[in-house]
Amino acid sequence: MKRRVYRQRFFRLIALVVSFAFFLTSIIPVRIAVALHQAPVPQAIFVLGSASQRMEFAGEFWQKHTDLDIWVSDYAWNLDVDRPIFQKFGVPNQQLHLDGKATDTVTNFTSLVEDFVAQKLQHIYLMTSDYHMRRARAIASIVLGSHGIAVTPVQVPSRGDKSETLVRVLRDCGRSILWVVTGRSGASFNPRLK
Repeated sequence: MKRRVYRQRFFRLIALVVSFAFFLTSIIPVRIAVALHQAPVPQAIFVLGSASQRMEFAGEFWQKHTDLDIWVSDYAWNLDVDRPIFQKFGVPNQQLHLDGKATDTVTNFTSLVEDFVAQKLQHIYLMTSDYHMRRARAIASIVLGSHGIAVTPVQVPSRGDKSETLVRVLRDCGRSILWVVTGRSGASFNPRLK
């Protein structure tokens, strides 16, 4: 008898999670479509850190888009290296936003999404290495899309690095959904943070 009650509760929980996931996945594309309609041209450049070649590429890209601000999400210890790269390309300090709160790719997005919303950004260029773009776009679709922000990807060519595995993409999609639902990304479980 107890086993049947637990089984019923388990299946109800699964049904609730699946229903919520369906609702979430159906509302995000609508929010992205509205954002693209309202802001068809990107309003800022967002660079995922950890590679100076991404910063160099972003600096060159900015020279063709000097009206846009650049937002960088990187490890805190990289920010002192990032700033001079952008200065070399003439990016004014008031157009450069460096954030060092991220600990991984999911937190690259979750640590800045509220700032993007506060700046009323609805469409941004997303810049990262080509091998990293699939995972970054998936996370962006969930985290930024849930806040009505669309992305246009700009891939930084790499030296032949292999694309990230589907397992990593799915893991971080799950973490992104967790963040949308709870406000926590599960980053505290990262063994590199201990």
